[in-house]
Formats: sequence, structure tokens, C-alpha cells
Amino acid sequence: MIDRRELLGRAGLMAAAAALPGPALAAAQPDWFAAVGDVAGDIAPHALSRIHGRAPADLAGTLYRNGPARFRLGGTAVGHWFDGDGLIRAWSLRDGQASLRARFVETVKRRIDSKAGAMVQPGFKTHGRPGAVVGSADDTNAANTSVIAAGGQLLALWEAGSAYALDPETLATKGPVTFKPELAGMPFLAHPRIEPDGRIWNLGMGGKRAFVWRLSKDGKFEAGQAIALPMASYAHDFTATARHLVIVLQPWVQERDVLPFADAMVWRPELGTKILVIDKADLSKRRVFELPPLFFFHLGDAWEEADGTIRFDGCFDTDASFVSNAASALVEGRFVRAEKPMLKLVTLRPDGRAELGDAGITAEFPRNDPALAGLARSRTVHVGGYRTDRPFARSIGIWDWQSGRDDAHDFGAQQIVEEFVPVGRWLIGTTINMAVGATELHVLDARRVADGPVVSWRASMALPHSFHGTWVAA
Repeated sequence: MIDRRELLGRAGLMAAAAALPGPALAAAQPDWFAAVGDVAGDIAPHALSRIHGRAPADLAGTLYRNGPARFRLGGTAVGHWFDGDGLIRAWSLRDGQASLRARFVETVKRRIDSKAGAMVQPGFKTHGRPGAVVGSADDTNAANTSVIAAGGQLLALWEAGSAYALDPETLATKGPVTFKPELAGMPFLAHPRIEPDGRIWNLGMGGKRAFVWRLSKDGKFEAGQAIALPMASYAHDFTATARHLVIVLQPWVQERDVLPFADAMVWRPELGTKILVIDKADLSKRRVFELPPLFFFHLGDAWEEADGTIRFDGCFDTDASFVSNAASALVEGRFVRAEKPMLKLVTLRPDGRAELGDAGITAEFPRNDPALAGLARSRTVHVGGYRTDRPFARSIGIWDWQSGRDDAHDFGAQQIVEEFVPVGRWLIGTTINMAVGATELHVLDARRVADGPVVSWRASMALPHSFHGTWVAA
């Protein structure tokens, strides 16, 4: 029987009600502050201004993106970049024209904060304030990390609570999704793995236990099972081959039951990194590999070779300093230097050995061709060009593990580059142009990334930095 208490946590007993001051803003806001700025409300549909180029004739659809966009309210602020309210952006391409509409996910958290006139709900690293109401993890769910399409609706994803269903046309919130009545409120990571035929795999993390979700391409519950983990690691992402789930357990581990969540975590490098490989057809069949201590947020798709060797790439740090310190400072308008993530290749051998290769480039937000999910590949889309004197990426590239080359375009010092999504031969994504104070939409040819955008449009405002998104063809 599933131990729902362990997987759901003891959030209802951990409401942090002590009044704490909000983070103080820097005296002079830096130019990159637009990436963590606030959006006053929903954004009505409107056309974008074309900067240059022409839209590809075979590209029509909508790029949906999700990210935090309300960090401050009534003189208070959240305590971490990851705790702002989720805003779904819909960047649509039709007949060579581009438009934008955006709407906040109407979560329980957002309603409680709005009623209180302050950011009172605890979160990833935000302490609760008087007026906080915490009966379950969903009361702190910001629905601000990713968005996927399934069953004719959008799912706005967080990582410790329910997915939120949205209407893909109006972006109106339908409410939290209950895939099965007895699994209501179970955690559902923001990085499900989707097979080429549309089947969805995901995890729900809870201490030293996880729940493995399997959904149909229409987002219907097919199967689920609780599994034991080697340690209570923070896992923002996992990966999968055609036959196996691959769960990387880093040594940032939960040692207490408290809110905010980050206060429960401790960096234990002596534990090393453990990689759990589980057979999709029989979750009891498992192997554990070991690597030195690593910290990560995002992994590329994995694949398996004829001899059983499994490979996948990811963007790795050597410690948790960014998430535990630097990401909180961003909301205050401060830059705290932290190690930049590096693109690395993990190889798991049939004899139990684990190896780590290095591309030698800074990189984040890895994406792969969805048609090759779980299958052999060599190329990874990524952002990069990180500097030591400021946050956020400035370039987009495709790294090829076979050639050892990076085909990249540097947007320049005045641009903040967000995740780009591969769509056939194209890459589509957004940047924040700090020089003009506006977010821009770009399309690049994946065969010639260094040539830069084939077409670009500009919105009338700068939206905060978004995290992840998905393309839905028209």
C-alpha cells in the first residue's frame, strides 16, 4: 500500500507563521533585474513587432512557456527565484505573424497571497508569514516551472504538488489535476519524460521514496508504483531510455521535515552521487551506479546501446551553492558569484562502472529532439555563454558529442537567453533584450545556429525569465 504520508510530506504540520522581513532590493537595480521583475496581471492577446527576417513556411503553432512572474506584493517578497507565481506565456505563429498572450495560473497559493495582500505562503525557500495556510503541498504550489500539452489541455507543472490544468486557447485555469482519486495531491515533477509515441513517465519525490507515474499520451493514468530510493536526494529532473528510467540522486539531501523546503536540505558530498536505473517493465529490477558528488537541475534524454551501455548528458555543478544562495539573491537584485553549470556526458557500463565526460562548455536547459526521446542521439540544444560578473545565459547552441563541436550563436551582452525548444529543423525560443526593455521571440535554423535568427519579433514589454516550455503545432 502506498504510504501517502511519506510522499506528501508533513506540510500540514509545518506551516511557518513567523513574520519575516522580505528581501531588500538593491539600491540601484541592475540591468538584468527585468529577469526577476513583476508582471501586474494577465496579458491580453496582441501582435508582436517583427524585427527582421521571415517566418519559415512550415512553422505554425504555439510555444507555451512557464516561469515565475510575481515575486513581490504589499511590501513583501518571496525568498527565492523559484517561488514566484507561475505565468503561462503563449507565443503563437500563424501565417508568418507572431502574437503573445499570457495568464497567471490561479493556484491556491496565489489566491491566499492575493487575499492577504502579501506574499505569505511558504515555498521552496520562502518562509511563511502571518496569514499563511498550509494544509498540503498544493497550498504552496506556485505552478511556475514547466508546461506540457496532454489530452487537449495544458498542464502547468511544479515539482512538489499537483499539475494544474489550463485551457490551451484562453489559458484559463481549470484547477489541480487528480489523475486517480486516491492519488490526489501527490507530487508530480516538472520534468516528465515523454516517449516518441506520447506516453508520459514522471516521478513524485518524497524523502527516500518516490512514486513512478505512467500516463497515456492523453494524460490518463495507466499505472503507478511507489519505490524506495538509496537516499533522500533533491531531484528536479530525471531521464529515461526506451527501456529504463534513470534517476540521478545527488548529495543535496533532506534531513528534516520543515518549511521552506530548502531549509531541510544539507549538502553531503561524502555521500557521492548515486544513479538508480529501473526497468520500465518491472520496477523491481534495479541497478545503482556511483559517481563523485555532483549537483544538477537538468538532464538530457538518455539512450541505450546494443551492449547495454546507457548514456545521457546533463548540466552539472560541483555543489549546491547556486540553489542555496545565489538564486535567492537574484530576487533582491544582487549577483552572488556561483559556479557555472558545465555540460557533461554520463556513461553507465554493463559491468557497473560509471564514467563522466566533459564537453568543456558552460551550459543549461538542455533539450533534445522529442522524436528521439529515449533513442540514440549525439546533439543537445543548450543555453550558455555564462559570465563571471553577472547571472543568466547569453548564447544558444547545439553541442555534438560525436564531433566535439558546439554550433552556437551569441546574442550579446545585452540579451538574456532563455530555453530554446527544437521543432523539426528549427529552434524556437525567447530572450530578454535589456537594451530596449522587451522580450523577443526568435527562430533559428538548427543546421546553422551560428548564423543567428532567421526571424525575430519583439513584444511591447519585458517578461521575467521563464524556465521551460513546449511547442504545440497548429
